Amino acid sequence: MLAHEALKLENKVGTMLPCNVVVQDVGDGRTEVAAIDPISSMQAIENAGLNRSAEQVSAKLKKFIEAL
Repeated sequence: MLAHEALKLENKVGTMLPCNVVVQDVGDGRTEVAAIDPISSMQAIENAGLNRSAEQVSAKLKKFIEAL
């Protein structure tokens, strides 16, 4: 839903969507989570609405990572 909102705010956002997360098995029963900082990523685009969306995504991402 947040990705859809970002695309409505800025149709050229493409792969810079503020919700890119990669989860992978790194062996020995360990999992690695890598995430793009949505606020830093969206600074490349001048769109106040998109920046607010990135802040929302950042807060949700932070909660998720802290819960791991």
